[in-house]
Amino acid sequence: MAKSTKEKGNFNEQRAISYIEDLGFKIIERNFYARKLGEIDIIAFKDGVWHFIEVKSAAADFDPIYNFTPSKLRRVINSTLYYLKEKNLDVEFSIDVIVIRGNKIEFLENVTI
Repeated sequence: MAKSTKEKGNFNEQRAISYIEDLGFKIIERNFYARKLGEIDIIAFKDGVWHFIEVKSAAADFDPIYNFTPSKLRRVINSTLYYLKEKNLDVEFSIDVIVIRGNKIEFLENVTI
């Protein structure tokens, strides 16, 4: 039976978490939902920096990086700012993307520069 889009997304988010944990990141939260703004897939911490991570994956014939549009980036930034305000945090942070293409995982840090 074929997996649903949500099941595939959850599976790839778990792969992304395992990948960054292997790099020494501590997972703070998953699937943080900022009302009317959107969702942050993974919030993690390493070396004094908070990482707000979007996970993108797609079928083999389509590069998932193209799903990370300028409007999606704005939603992630706004959701991040909402999170920091809600948690009363004044910290160094980075907006990152993990792109999963089949068996390959690419971690793009600080995509807002």
